[in-house]
Amino acid sequence: MTYIQIGIIYCLAAVLTDLYILRTRVLKLRMFWLSYLIMLFFQFITNGILTKLLIVRYNDFAIIGGDYTTKTPPLIGDGRLFYAPVEDVFFGFSMIVFSISIWIWLGKKNIQRKPYSGSIPK
Repeated sequence: MTYIQIGIIYCLAAVLTDLYILRTRVLKLRMFWLSYLIMLFFQFITNGILTKLLIVRYNDFAIIGGDYTTKTPPLIGDGRLFYAPVEDVFFGFSMIVFSISIWIWLGKKNIQRKPYSGSIPK
């Protein structure tokens, strides 16, 4: 299975979890999409630095685009957005949606009625 296929599956799982399983409906909120744009901006900066400097390298068989294990990848094009593989956008999106959806769902269930940090008092 390629990196893009796994990324698409994770995105679909995140959308289905948000809308149908947990029913938190985060994806229907304008505030989510505005917040996501901010997170995406910083994801591009982080991924761009890590991949441009070849700190993180990807197997060219698993991602869209060519082999950039020894040379700097292009800024945009050949399956890249700001040096990082386009597949990273899918993984970032699904990670954010899963995290926010689960957070809201747990809050609605009132899992922890009193917030504590450290050891729980008796």
